[in-house]
Amino acid sequence: MMLGLPRRLFRGGGRSDLDDGGVLAKLTGVSAAAMVTLVLAGCGAERALPPIPEGIPPGPGTPLPMIDLDAPGRTAVQLRDWAEEQSDELGIPSVALEAYGYAAAIMGRSRPDCGIAWTTIAGIASVESKHGTHRGSAVDANGTVRPPIIGIPLDGSPGVALVKDTDGGKLDGDPDYDRALGPLQFIPETWKRWGVDANGDGIADPQNIDDAALTAARYLCASGGDLTSERGWQQALLTYNQSNAYLLTVRDRAAAYSVGRRA
Repeated sequence: MMLGLPRRLFRGGGRSDLDDGGVLAKLTGVSAAAMVTLVLAGCGAERALPPIPEGIPPGPGTPLPMIDLDAPGRTAVQLRDWAEEQSDELGIPSVALEAYGYAAAIMGRSRPDCGIAWTTIAGIASVESKHGTHRGSAVDANGTVRPPIIGIPLDGSPGVALVKDTDGGKLDGDPDYDRALGPLQFIPETWKRWGVDANGDGIADPQNIDDAALTAARYLCASGGDLTSERGWQQALLTYNQSNAYLLTVRDRAAAYSVGRRA
């Protein structure tokens, strides 16, 4: 349930962890961005966590190493060392982190004016599907989410947008209404227009986190223009989901990742 928030325009009302209380935490003032240095106790030692930065856009995070963007196959695997070094600290599966980094690298070449950072893609994926792990799903070595993540029917019920079937049920298995798909929660109609193959298997699959991350990055850049600016970043996020609470939650999570913290 969307707790009375506006209906989603981009994904049409698919589920995210906001539906399970993320917005409630935000609205009650439990904002990580307002916190100062915390202390994490573990294994008999204490580690001071850096404060989560405020402001928009969130920081770019750990710089990406140089990779061959034109290499055959799943090119994102070149980011394995970079991803594994921070996967546990961030609480993001390394394969998913590779996908976010690769998407940002591709857009850095094809749309250098956009400036989208991997942290923004990760922030959205965290909200939408917990990085492809929503309700017991997992991301395999090739980036495919199993079992597939398929949202509720967009049937116009309270708090849910009405989006009648646009794909004959081919992608979401529903011949009557569309459903949001995959780790980044695209509706079939949007995927048909923006979906791209990012892992070199010749198929644009919304259930593959490489494909979904690059598709989301392309959509965000087209929607917001310069994502290094406050205005551009806000516009991109509000096009993805027309909710200020959603935007702030993504901002907080992306900002946490930018300083090496779990969101």
